[in-house]
Amino acid sequence: MEIGLQVPDFTWPNGVSALGAELAEVARTADRAGFGYLAVMDHFFQISAVGPVENDMLEAYTTLGFLAANTQRAKLLTVITGVHYREPALLAKAVTTLDVLSGGRAVLGIGAGWNEEESRGLGFPFPPLAERFERLEETLRYVLQMWSDDDGPFEGKHYQAERLMNVPQALSKPHPPIMVGGGGEKKTLRFVAKYGDACNLFNTPDVAHKLEVLKQHCENEGRDYDEITKTVYQTLDTGANGEKTAELVDELGRLHELGFDAAIGGVPTLPDLDALERIGADVIPVAAAF
Repeated sequence: MEIGLQVPDFTWPNGVSALGAELAEVARTADRAGFGYLAVMDHFFQISAVGPVENDMLEAYTTLGFLAANTQRAKLLTVITGVHYREPALLAKAVTTLDVLSGGRAVLGIGAGWNEEESRGLGFPFPPLAERFERLEETLRYVLQMWSDDDGPFEGKHYQAERLMNVPQALSKPHPPIMVGGGGEKKTLRFVAKYGDACNLFNTPDVAHKLEVLKQHCENEGRDYDEITKTVYQTLDTGANGEKTAELVDELGRLHELGFDAAIGGVPTLPDLDALERIGADVIPVAAAF
């Protein structure tokens, strides 16, 4: 089982002037410690589950490029990009660029999106949910075509283009993995089965049921369920002095038994490097042995 670090909050004690240097050190430490993924949220305002809306938030893909330059091995992604934030060509080009410059470590994390407050606040379109799902499916088709040998036109209900040329192409083959985030049983998990390489679910009481739903969608789509990388959002809290390490390891073991391949989540004490090193020493080796 792999462990991934998400950095959801950039309001750190030493302020914005120190943020670049501290984030670089967090990235290098996580990379050395063995984290398999390094992720950020794709938000422009802070979300209420993490902190006040006015807290510091960095743009995701600029940040991932910065993280790429400060790491060597971890896969890089958003958990999760809202489909309405970027036109599909720009999104595909951004992820392709990240993949090329990171040596093939990009993952596209994408979902239907939800944050109306930041969308309205900054003037992003915020279509109704049904339309966002339509756009999500079209975007998945669009990026897959951009990552293929077909540079012809694209004609959809919401997106039209004359030539989907993408030069240079991504280093990842056949393309950067696509993680479809969310647990919606009718559409989101069906899109995972039809288009995705990975899912991302929250660690909720019904998470085992969500995997069963995904398995059924895979059967319906003629897809091998075992081809899908199952990831779960799990806060990586080992306590101030490591006192919660055993509890975290036990929970990761339970999630692995359910069928998850990776756990991705935040560390509550960032930018504390000791916590990352403790996870690298006490959690990651055990998880890797599952």
